[in-house]
Amino acid sequence: MTTIEIDHAGIGDEPGAPLPVVSAVAGPHRPGILAVETEQAPVLASLVAGGRMQPDSGRVLLDGHEDAAALRRTVALVDTPGIAEPFPVMTLRRIVREELAFAERRPSREHVDTVLDELGMSAYADTHVQRVPTDVRVRLLTELALLREGVTALVITSPERHGGVVADWFAVVRDVAARGVTIVLVTSKAAAETATQLLATIPVPADPSLPSDPDPDPDATAATAPLETRS
Repeated sequence: MTTIEIDHAGIGDEPGAPLPVVSAVAGPHRPGILAVETEQAPVLASLVAGGRMQPDSGRVLLDGHEDAAALRRTVALVDTPGIAEPFPVMTLRRIVREELAFAERRPSREHVDTVLDELGMSAYADTHVQRVPTDVRVRLLTELALLREGVTALVITSPERHGGVVADWFAVVRDVAARGVTIVLVTSKAAAETATQLLATIPVPADPSLPSDPDPDPDATAATAPLETRS
């Protein structure tokens, strides 16, 4: 189980700091939310939370310890502008192929098609990512990031910038968090208000080491199950 604590981390001096001081705690079944504004702050917050940048003030703890190298191994950045963001005209098929190669999986056409089918995205296979609904985009990029070896936590950056209803793309966050994945959500203050209210919809098992439903309905869970791909 992975826990990330962003403890009064900031970059620059206020007022007008590139990243005003932020704090959040994220753990299995309970995403942490960083509410930031301006164009630059979400990227900086994501880099700090993922161990890619050292804050000027405060600290980021992984399971109670300061260890930037371990953070980088454990945390994948998802859709971070300029860092981990697909080109708008990339098709979903191409994104899957490149991510499979990055995760050291077979990027064959058959394997790509299997991934898209498991995610229920076959109809979008040849669609540019800029044209798919935000919840589809978020689900695709989060599931692909979780294929990488050693990744147990995600930093998802500003999904609201792609439009859509917050509740729709937060449903993806909820489903992934319910599987025990640790998520830091970096989003605008307006979207953060809605997301915070929706935290209560994430099921928390009585024993975190056990699944939330020991005998799930396979039809009900098909859309939220993790990818099972062959290497």
